[in-house]
Amino acid sequence: MKLNDNEKRDIVNLIEQGKELPDKYRFLLFDQSKQVELIWNGKSDEITNVVLPFQIIEQIDEPRNEKIKISQGSFDFDSGRQMTGWTNKLIWGDNKFILSSLKNGPMRKEIEKEGGIKLIYIDPPFDVGADFSMNIEIGEGSYEKKPNVLEQFAYRDTWGKGEDSFLSMIYERLILMRDLLADDGSIFVHCDWRLNSYLRAILNEVFGKDNFQNEIVWHYVRGASSRERYGKKYDSIFFYSKSDNYTFNLIDVSVAYSPETLARANRGANRYGISGEELEKKGKNPGDVWSDLHPIQGNSLENTSYPTQKPEKLLERIIKGSSNKGEIVCDFFCGSGTVAAVAEKLERKWLCSDLGKFAIHATRKRMIGIQRELKKNKNNWRAFEILNLGKYQRHHYIYDGKNERDEIKIKQKIKKEKEFENLILDAYGAMSINGFETIHGKKGSVFVSLGPINQPLSRLHVEEVLSECLKNKITSVDILGFEYEMGLFPTIQEEAKSKGISLSYKQIPMEVFDKRAVSKGEVIFHDVAYIEFKPHFNGNKIAVELIDFAVFYNEDNIGIDESLTNGKSKIIVENGQIVEKKKDNDGIISENILTKNWHDWVDYWSVDFDYESKLEIIKFKTEKGEIEEEWTGNYVFENEWQSFRGKYKDNKLEKLELKSSYREITKNKTKVAVKVVDIFGNDTMKVIEVKL
Repeated sequence: MKLNDNEKRDIVNLIEQGKELPDKYRFLLFDQSKQVELIWNGKSDEITNVVLPFQIIEQIDEPRNEKIKISQGSFDFDSGRQMTGWTNKLIWGDNKFILSSLKNGPMRKEIEKEGGIKLIYIDPPFDVGADFSMNIEIGEGSYEKKPNVLEQFAYRDTWGKGEDSFLSMIYERLILMRDLLADDGSIFVHCDWRLNSYLRAILNEVFGKDNFQNEIVWHYVRGASSRERYGKKYDSIFFYSKSDNYTFNLIDVSVAYSPETLARANRGANRYGISGEELEKKGKNPGDVWSDLHPIQGNSLENTSYPTQKPEKLLERIIKGSSNKGEIVCDFFCGSGTVAAVAEKLERKWLCSDLGKFAIHATRKRMIGIQRELKKNKNNWRAFEILNLGKYQRHHYIYDGKNERDEIKIKQKIKKEKEFENLILDAYGAMSINGFETIHGKKGSVFVSLGPINQPLSRLHVEEVLSECLKNKITSVDILGFEYEMGLFPTIQEEAKSKGISLSYKQIPMEVFDKRAVSKGEVIFHDVAYIEFKPHFNGNKIAVELIDFAVFYNEDNIGIDESLTNGKSKIIVENGQIVEKKKDNDGIISENILTKNWHDWVDYWSVDFDYESKLEIIKFKTEKGEIEEEWTGNYVFENEWQSFRGKYKDNKLEKLELKSSYREITKNKTKVAVKVVDIFGNDTMKVIEVKL
């Protein structure tokens, strides 16, 4: 350490005054300090290491009727369903907790058994000010779907407060991805001009600048016109390896030489000294500027109408170039599931996740479609399962205080949550009460419990409510929630009824954020979706007909009539209907209900003809580091039949089937479960017992 007397005196004075030291002293005091380092407000070296068990919500495997290939593992020859071997994974939840649980938990062993994760591609939401809305086709109209409450909290509070919050979010996740990646693995990070310079510096810090392989420029051929500056016509894709031992399959990604080059080669003017025919067979390195891969067009067959969707050809080049058949590839911001789709077609194993329930649903439909396509062409495919961290994540959404600054944050957070709790109770017409853990208010003779603000309402929360009701002899309770854990509903309500407790779920509407609507008593809390179906019998076979489905969504439409300009229209959700409001040139407003039938709300439905046949088993690590298994008390929904809205044909959506095919039942009675996903991506499930 080389400091003169003046520098020593300055440092002491600054410390005594409680002021921060200028950067120049950091380098003088610590010889080993990095000379180039990216610093931002909120940067921390603390990395999540929590391990949460994964809950299997659903398993999906299009039954095989043709010759069964056994490369995936063993099958049940009666059902044609995969029984063993790697099952691809689609995980709903915050990828910070998902990555930490994959890295430190029991599933790591399963991943390592398959050779580890060889490739990660991510396309994070790098436009921190973006509106992640999407258009949903309803009849002849189109409705703009906003992100649900859970997604809005995440985008706004986790990485939606500007560059600092985005960098903190991605920094921690990249470290977790690096630690999870196989030693010979690679990562591709997709971004654009907004944050590419920052991301390059972060990736250098996390993976090491010596492991930088390419900045790939994906050059758009169309669009991006401007009269003020040069048009922005490319994205950056950063390619880093974990070590100097990584996969690069040049022959699989080579592109064709131009006809002019081949013609010169045939004339003997080829600098490689081989014929044009040989040159054509060999192909050339595509380089790091990709202008031959076009963005998805509106009429493209692969278009899912999902914002930020990338073309399959782009992912095909990346996956072919940096992985081999049978290896695991991952995407932790999967959107509509392009990585999973391409990986399945290229015979790779995959693991994908997303925070948005609609993204999980879009990927589920897409992957079922690919299973059907592969089956039709007599090609192989794997089963996939939908998982989440469910009730276990609820314990981790409040910060763990570790110092005085964190304690202040926690107190502020608790105060804000209490204010928000009172707002919801006020909107519901309930009064706040104290003395309970999970019960927050009372409306007449009915007690009220609020689910967590920024996590799905989980089975664990409901179990805690029931326990408190029994302890305090409470017989009626309403549970209010923004978002519900997948697979929550079938058994827990029956369980409550058997204990003498009347339990009902209510959806917290978006209007609670509008203080005007609250003060006027205009906020309506509806029951969650309602399903009605009936079985049909044919000997020992059973089919299921969906006969009714109801949702009760509402949104804040105050002032919509005044804001609508003459000659324009807007589609809104009002009193459980999707309505198109039009204002003609004279200012007269007319309404057209687009959801004319109950099944207009149904985007997807599926059947498990023998629910409760597969126990939901979770794996967890003991304090000694041993892996143990435990039955959660729930069952896995085995998707045996499904129908969903697909691509347009002749300007119309493919018809939704409302009656399933028949399935043979070998028992005298069975429990049939029906799952319905509405056009907004929210799922509801109902179970009935059927006697043959």
